[in-house]
Amino acid sequence: MTEIAQDLPVSRPAVSQHLRVLLDARLVDVHQQGRLRMYQARPDGLAELRHELESYWTQALTTFKKVAEQTYQAEPLE
Repeated sequence: MTEIAQDLPVSRPAVSQHLRVLLDARLVDVHQQGRLRMYQARPDGLAELRHELESYWTQALTTFKKVAEQTYQAEPLE
């Protein structure tokens, strides 16, 4: 974690909390190597996250399109 935290503008405890959230969400795995904890992204967890985000954005854009079409009144072409 020290290597991860050294280049970030947040405290080491904050980095630790964020890593815990990623671990709990099954987006990363952690392996102990001596005194080091090695974090690695989980491709299957990231694929699930990507699917959720794509679903969210698809829904948001569909809603935006509906609202735009309902409120936009095209001016007649001359």
